[in-house]
Amino acid sequence: MNRSSLRVAVWIAGFTLLAALLLAVRWWITVAADRSLPLAPSTVIIPRGASFDDVAAILRRRGIIGDATAFRLYARLIHADTAVRAGEYEIQAHTTPAAVLKMLTTGTGQVAVWVTIPEGFTAAQIARRLQRDGIGPAGAYERYFMHHSLDVDGWRTRTLEGVLFPDTYLFPAGASPRLVAHVMTAQFLRELPADAAARARALGFTLPQIITIASMIEREAKVDAERPLMASVYYNRLRLGMPLQVDATIEYALPHHADVITRRDLEIDSPYNTYLHRGLPPTPIANPGLPSLLAALHPAKTDYLYYVYKGGGRHAFARTYAEQQANIARYER
Repeated sequence: MNRSSLRVAVWIAGFTLLAALLLAVRWWITVAADRSLPLAPSTVIIPRGASFDDVAAILRRRGIIGDATAFRLYARLIHADTAVRAGEYEIQAHTTPAAVLKMLTTGTGQVAVWVTIPEGFTAAQIARRLQRDGIGPAGAYERYFMHHSLDVDGWRTRTLEGVLFPDTYLFPAGASPRLVAHVMTAQFLRELPADAAARARALGFTLPQIITIASMIEREAKVDAERPLMASVYYNRLRLGMPLQVDATIEYALPHHADVITRRDLEIDSPYNTYLHRGLPPTPIANPGLPSLLAALHPAKTDYLYYVYKGGGRHAFARTYAEQQANIARYER
């Protein structure tokens, strides 16, 4: 390398070092040491599924950070841009952007948590999900759910099973069982179709009974298209005085979850055993979503009395016992 080339190389190296130093100074000023924002204690909600660019933009709009670009670069540099926890945070005045990022990735300062309750969860499963997501102890929620009721069109439910609407909620950390139940049942009443009470009466049932039917549909059906068909099976069997024989009601009566219902399970002495007892179980067996509620309110008009799972999320429906036996032989080999 000649002397001229060496000078160029030294100049480039010096320039690169200076640029890195300037970037480091900028990072220190704008991310690590800047305490100018927020001007006052602030709360901010980080939505579920938000990208880190979305997060930086939200913080910038809320006046919590000043330089969103530097914030994003810093997060990517330390590989924290994929570790942000959704929820609501309480951020004190004059907190550095670096400290804000640490809060978002560790959950420090989190005052509310997003919780998703899937369709078909039982009250016990909801209670465990609340505990898993850091809201509070499962036992307290389950006891409240099973010892309180809701007025639905003038009819009092026995428990809150069936009226805890499946959805995604932003619950305060440590939310009381009463608050959680109020939020979820209020959402249920909002989602309930306006004509639900009239439809229930037209079908010859109370609204709590319709909710019980919807809960069985929720636990048995796999695809929305089959929900009205499954509802028709239940209504046809109830009209004829046949036992419903719904496996999901047996599972609800068992002390522990069972993937497969055995012949011995079918003999369990429980009012939820719809093989031994005619009519509906005493309460819903899960918390149904809107498609199952609509199916219970608007059953298909069929002569079906039986169904059997045939795979792929689908069932084979039958009008006679002979057809049912043929379907069992075909699909349960």
